[in-house]
Amino acid sequence: MNKKRTSPNVASRAAQALSDPNSSATTKALAASALSQVNRGHQTGTATEDLAARVLSSPKYSTQTKEFAASVLAQSVRER
Repeated sequence: MNKKRTSPNVASRAAQALSDPNSSATTKALAASALSQVNRGHQTGTATEDLAARVLSSPKYSTQTKEFAASVLAQSVRER
């Protein structure tokens, strides 16, 4: 089990992104995943890992969305 957690700084920005009506569905999905991993011991699921990997390899996403993607990938299951 991966013991990493989302940092308070990233968690704060993720909460802001979730409440922003202009945030994309992708940004909100990654922000929600990052927030779920703050203190609860949750790990990134397979579908979210795939989404995060696609986001990081694409030039069309914002720096903020890529930050959330990197955070959730850092907390993925290492065996996958």
